[in-house]
Amino acid sequence: MEQYLRVGVISSTHGIRGEVKVYPTTDDPERFRELKKVILDAKEGRRTLEIQGVKFFKNQVILKFRDMDNINDVERYKGADLLISREDAVPLEENENFIADLIDMEVVTDTGEKLGVLTDVIQTGANDVYVVKTSQEKEVLLPAIRDCILEVDVEEKRMRVHILEGLLDL
Repeated sequence: MEQYLRVGVISSTHGIRGEVKVYPTTDDPERFRELKKVILDAKEGRRTLEIQGVKFFKNQVILKFRDMDNINDVERYKGADLLISREDAVPLEENENFIADLIDMEVVTDTGEKLGVLTDVIQTGANDVYVVKTSQEKEVLLPAIRDCILEVDVEEKRMRVHILEGLLDL
C-alpha cells in the first residue's frame, strides 16, 4: 500500500503573493478546507508545507503556504504533486478503495484465469471503470459494479472479477 496519497497537482502560480493554483485529484476538493499540511513532492525532494489559506476558483483550489510570501517562492513548484499521509486521508466507506491501492493490482476471473493488471481507473460519474491490461497488451474496461467486481484484496494486490456477458467481445 502507498504510504502517501496524491490530493492535487500545482498547476500554476496565482498572483504575486505566493499563492498557487492546484488541480485537485481528490473526490472532494472541499477537503482542502480541513487540511492543515501537505507534502510537496518536488524535483529536489519532499517537504511538508503548512497550509495558511484556501480559496476556490472554478475547478481549482488556490492555496497559500506559510512562509511562502511571493511568486518566487512557489514558481519552481509548477507541476509538483501535493501528497498527504494515509493517516490524514478521508475515511473510506465499505467497498471503497484509494485508486493508488488499485493500480498494478493483479486481476483474475471468478474461474481462476489471470485477466491482467489494473493500470488505470476512469472516473465517469456514474461508476468508476477499471482499465485492465492483458498479457496480449489489450485493454479491457471493467465497470466497478458489484456484479463485475467480486473481491478486492488490497493487502495481496489482487482483484477477483466476474466477466459480464459481452464484455470481452470485440
